[in-house]
Amino acid sequence: MSLRLATFNVENLMNRFDFSGFRNQLNQDRTLALFEIKDEAEYRRLEQARAIAHADDARQLTALAVAETRADIICMQEVDNIEALRAFEYGYLFKMIGQGYRQKYTTAGNDSRGIDVAVMMRTETADGEPIEFVRMTSHAHVTFEEFGLHTPELTALGIEPFERIFRRDCLEVDVRIAGRPLTIYSVHLKSMTGSRNGLSGREGSMPIRFAEAKAVRRIIEDRFGRDHAGDKRWVICGDFNDYRQRTVISGDAFSGFYFEVVNETVSSLDVLLADGFAQNIVERRPELDRWTLYHTRGPEERHLCQLDYILLSPALARANADVVPDIVRGGQPWRTVFPPGQEVERYPRAGWDRPKASDHCPVAVTLSIR
Repeated sequence: MSLRLATFNVENLMNRFDFSGFRNQLNQDRTLALFEIKDEAEYRRLEQARAIAHADDARQLTALAVAETRADIICMQEVDNIEALRAFEYGYLFKMIGQGYRQKYTTAGNDSRGIDVAVMMRTETADGEPIEFVRMTSHAHVTFEEFGLHTPELTALGIEPFERIFRRDCLEVDVRIAGRPLTIYSVHLKSMTGSRNGLSGREGSMPIRFAEAKAVRRIIEDRFGRDHAGDKRWVICGDFNDYRQRTVISGDAFSGFYFEVVNETVSSLDVLLADGFAQNIVERRPELDRWTLYHTRGPEERHLCQLDYILLSPALARANADVVPDIVRGGQPWRTVFPPGQEVERYPRAGWDRPKASDHCPVAVTLSIR
């Protein structure tokens, strides 16, 4: 009996408009930056028109990427709310592709922009086995003080012990697959934003991700017992906004690209992986073929890396020792640099930079649930 599981950061699946770009140019779309706008009322009208015009192409590509995962259950990041998820599932996945998800779950987390984690499930697997929802538990309320995870590094960032750990949530979803229990932890860790005090965005935000990863582990160990967690069926899915390895790109399209794999000395993923607590099954793929995101800030800063993860408990990893996950890359924009032999056919109407399904690639795997 098998289950097809996937994770995908769909990037800003919103059902509202963001007008903050009128006062904060960092939030302003580059299209509107081309024009002189006389006042906020005009900006709001133009932003509404722009967002609506761009959304349909983007969500068609997002739906194609979701459909290609063939997932029975998919964990999603950057979902505005349940209404946005319902509109996307019905209008694009069901009406456009003919593949819908009847069961949809999310809850308001801690992100100031309102982007949350969510889970969509079919009523049965591709093999016809029933998928039963048991319960959903949010851990958005957990504080640094409550879990004993406040550190001097967090103090230096101005973060107080009473503040909440997760920048979004750790959503715990219990299901039964043909009567067999499985627990899914859907997460979206702190983004690598804002260099400060001479540190890069990744380095400066690392203390928060370390705390979030430790909190996820604590939640699992509290649930199943520290000595027994490895024997249970659980999986952690989501965007960790961190990596243990990246592929640095040099050269150009004319002289040729060069790819160098670089191992990182520090990563928040080590909290969950270093001692075998969980297994990153994407690492079963060749080193150059593990990436789920292309990052660039111009020719001096380009790399491929894995930000999107499906981490299996030791028990699930043993039961699926020969399973290698798929990474869906057809929704990538044309600017993404692919290593030789990895090029894929892009979805129709994918643009140089946009439209795109997302900057992230879905990760999907077929698991045996014994």
